[in-house]
Amino acid sequence: MNVFDPLSLPNGSVIPNRIAKAAMEENMADAHHAPSAQLMRLYEAWAEGGAGLLITGNVMVDSRAMTGPGGVVLENDRHLDAFRQWARIGRSHGAQCWLQINHPGRQMRANLGQPTWAPSAVPLALGSMSKHFATPHAMTQAVIEDVIERFARTAQLAERAGFTGVEIHAAHGYLLSQFLSPLSNRRTDRWGGSLANRARLLLDVVKAVRAVVSPQFAVAVKLNSADFQRGGFSADDARGVVQWLNELDVDLVELSGGSYEAPAMQGDARDGRTLAREAYFVEFARDIRKIATMPVMVTGGIRRHAIAQQVVASGVDMVGIGTALAIDPTLPRAWRAGRDAAPALAPIAWKNKSLASLANMAAVKFQLQRLSVGKRTDPNVSPLRALIVQQVAEAARTRRYRRWITQSRQAKN
Repeated sequence: MNVFDPLSLPNGSVIPNRIAKAAMEENMADAHHAPSAQLMRLYEAWAEGGAGLLITGNVMVDSRAMTGPGGVVLENDRHLDAFRQWARIGRSHGAQCWLQINHPGRQMRANLGQPTWAPSAVPLALGSMSKHFATPHAMTQAVIEDVIERFARTAQLAERAGFTGVEIHAAHGYLLSQFLSPLSNRRTDRWGGSLANRARLLLDVVKAVRAVVSPQFAVAVKLNSADFQRGGFSADDARGVVQWLNELDVDLVELSGGSYEAPAMQGDARDGRTLAREAYFVEFARDIRKIATMPVMVTGGIRRHAIAQQVVASGVDMVGIGTALAIDPTLPRAWRAGRDAAPALAPIAWKNKSLASLANMAAVKFQLQRLSVGKRTDPNVSPLRALIVQQVAEAARTRRYRRWITQSRQAKN
């Protein structure tokens, strides 16, 4: 099997090759939290770059629940024309384009001024960084039902806008992942306790989404291989969840790992089963492929053609690439032309892992920002510089978000 072979999905559609632009949080919404002109330019670069699948960064199902202050929100059809343009650009060179839909749960910064919801009132454990996140409220049955409806509504709108699928984000410590983990989910009702109960919300969201979209519209799930915390969501738990997803109309499962508390998706925490430097979760993906009835994609650290080819040759269906495509959006075309490009950021060896994780994300966003205005990327950017630039920009976006959410409430009253 070759990375440039097409992949047929269970819904009958075809992805033209097995390289996916994995989701990265761009934080490039416009003043109305719709896709901005900068975001369009960024996706034009990726569409021209040759990946077979583009998965967008987080798109929020609820404007009151944001992974970041510059996040895109799709909860009604008010700005659907902008989403239609985004979808057209993403698909303009033959790729499929999926909207990643998400709810942050407790992983929402306190300075956004919104109440934080989670399965249980368990705060994030981030050391000195914990103060930036409020202790969440335990979700009521009504709030849970509202979240399910919101995921379905956003998926329905995504199809209307012309996207070819959605990816339901149940990894990296966000809300659906919080329900899966016994560390953050300490409920004693039907939504907590056993793995079947902890997986109920994810499975109900998948069912609700599938019920409102057409059969040919792709529904994918992003799942942690593990959250790399003692007593948390385990590899065995992930296998169990995939077996339940087998029974639903899921077109692809993407495997990643980690959370804010244990940022394994950046290679800072890995179990002994993973490759040392690239394709952090590939061995687990191979195991899952044996039981999964849908295609399996693995994301985390891949930046070389030889590694991507090795992953696909081993039986994993797709490779998701994030950081390398933030540095060089033309990477798939380079590989197809025989060039052995392997873009990478300068390593960050800070002792504070949480701060290093933030700096890594800031360095990625620094590249995205440059691409969005037509500039060359700078993979050697100082992590400290990138972090300062990101913090200044985030402060401005936070103020703008707070004004916007206040105005939105006043307009409803």
